[in-house]
Amino acid sequence: MKKFGLFSLFLILTIFIAACGSSDATSGKEQKSKVYKVGVDTTYPPFEFKEGNDYKGIDIDLINAIAKNQGFKIELSPMDFGGIIPAMQANQLDVAIAGMSITEDRKKIVDFSTPYFDAGLTVVVKKDDSSIKSVNDLKGKKVAVKKGTTGAKYAQDNAAKLGITVVQFNDSPAMFQEVSNGNAEALIEDYPVISYAIAQKDLGLTIVGDRLNGDQYGIAVLKGQNQDLLKKINKGLEELKKGGTYDQIIKTYLGE
Repeated sequence: MKKFGLFSLFLILTIFIAACGSSDATSGKEQKSKVYKVGVDTTYPPFEFKEGNDYKGIDIDLINAIAKNQGFKIELSPMDFGGIIPAMQANQLDVAIAGMSITEDRKKIVDFSTPYFDAGLTVVVKKDDSSIKSVNDLKGKKVAVKKGTTGAKYAQDNAAKLGITVVQFNDSPAMFQEVSNGNAEALIEDYPVISYAIAQKDLGLTIVGDRLNGDQYGIAVLKGQNQDLLKKINKGLEELKKGGTYDQIIKTYLGE
């Protein structure tokens, strides 16, 4: 009877250990095979845009290169810029890379990677409008901005001081068109975005004055979550910069 009891105990322990091992293996396999959903805004060249059936741009190439460098899988989820952080809060996205400026307000909701691009806002007007030479000439003017961006926040925060009326749009092309058509006198946009747009196509627009701030872009995860992933993103970004891949990506789209 004692012999049987010891044998039974040994058998139970063996089954328990095997089950734990199986569970650990399954957990490890699930972690390795996880696909992270990445929020992008594909109306934002040169950082994100669609060409045919392919997504291209600095952000697209960069997040793909980081994922490859660090050995994790991603799935791109295109959406309006203004919907990206709410989608993260609803656990529909794991990561966001969308020319997103690092701001104190956003840092209350998301954790950012180390900065990957120096941007900055600028004022843009019609080519034939010589009356506006800087942000100080916007008094009494209608200014177009893109919803959810730092450009929109800057315009709203300074509307009373500058004496402007702010009109918001869901995407950059619609905002550009508003000024090109003369329905708004100016727009506020990230410098590299509008520089690229003007270089690619004659929009009838021109940049005026100095940059309004020194914005930097970062890759975001929901605050307090996916910290291991954020470490991999930072590590991957560091290695891409050291290896020259980062510079190659920037040169592809901006020639810098």
